[in-house]
Amino acid sequence: MTDRIIPIVHATRTSLPPGRDLAAAPEGELVDQRKRRVRDLRISVTDRCNFRCVYCMPKEVFGDDYAYLSRKQLLSFEEIERVARIFVDLGVEKIRLTGGEPLLRKHIENLIERLAKLPVEITLTTNGSLLAKKARALKDAGLHRVTVSLDGIDDAVFKRMNDVDYAVGDVLDGIAAAAAVGLAPVKVNCVVKRGSNDDQILPLARHFRHSGHILRFIEYMDVGSSNGWRMDEVLPSADVVDRISEEFPLDPIDPNYPGEVAERWRYADGGGEIGVISSVTQAFCATCTRIRLSTEGQLYTCLFAQSGHDLRALLRKGGGDEALRREIAAIWRGRDDRYSEIRTAATSLPAAKKIEMSYIGG
Repeated sequence: MTDRIIPIVHATRTSLPPGRDLAAAPEGELVDQRKRRVRDLRISVTDRCNFRCVYCMPKEVFGDDYAYLSRKQLLSFEEIERVARIFVDLGVEKIRLTGGEPLLRKHIENLIERLAKLPVEITLTTNGSLLAKKARALKDAGLHRVTVSLDGIDDAVFKRMNDVDYAVGDVLDGIAAAAAVGLAPVKVNCVVKRGSNDDQILPLARHFRHSGHILRFIEYMDVGSSNGWRMDEVLPSADVVDRISEEFPLDPIDPNYPGEVAERWRYADGGGEIGVISSVTQAFCATCTRIRLSTEGQLYTCLFAQSGHDLRALLRKGGGDEALRREIAAIWRGRDDRYSEIRTAATSLPAAKKIEMSYIGG
């Protein structure tokens, strides 16, 4: 750790492709204070994880004596389904299950089966440790796609990042199993921390070219207050693209939809696609369409939030669906978050306590 104050300089990514103006929402559509519609619901199903990644759940904080949520504090599958159904009615088009490690939640496939009945895309983010065993059940339950976290292709680097001696080969087996059952295209996410695993950028690119999977590099972010984040450990996504382009020329690709956080690039020789997510150096708050439901029913309007809105109390006090719908709509309409656009050294200090990624999901 250091007490140095490092200036944070970033651009704001506000431009959208022609015809993709978020502000031009249809009359009556649910939008927030900045005219952003609600499109993506992220649901954390557990605060537990079997990895201790240094940027998310460092061992010195999340040790053997760490107090996780009790079972009765967690939202039930029935409660999650009820909230999700209301969000879909309000305009959500994609639901992502996350954690912690979501595959640690018992009978997660039962929740997926419930959610798969809704007219939305159902996806899941995992560290891949249990994916080889569960891929078929997840697909059969109705899961559409999976994203796998992989912070290095070299075994020693990867084990240092996950800090539980978990091998790369086991994660690769999980990716292969997911692809084999049709959970494709598999997205493979690498959080890049300068000086820790940035030497894995090119090896990862070489490995996943022509694989059919989409490799994405994420800037190391100041999510939560436990990871000792410093700006000098952030490798800008522009540098990632430059490094790869030196060996494999890249061409930019248009976003798939308004509000997509990854900037997309295609190998010029047809080797596939990569993406970069630049929350620190190229803020995309202006087009953010995400909202997050925590493991115990707190609703958060920003990944970098300091507090949430208690939906569990409303669910368990017997409030009807219309009351829940009004509450959710009011929360979104009041949303004015733009943390990444206004990020400064002061907002990133430990004193500015934020919700941990392991609790709210990435």
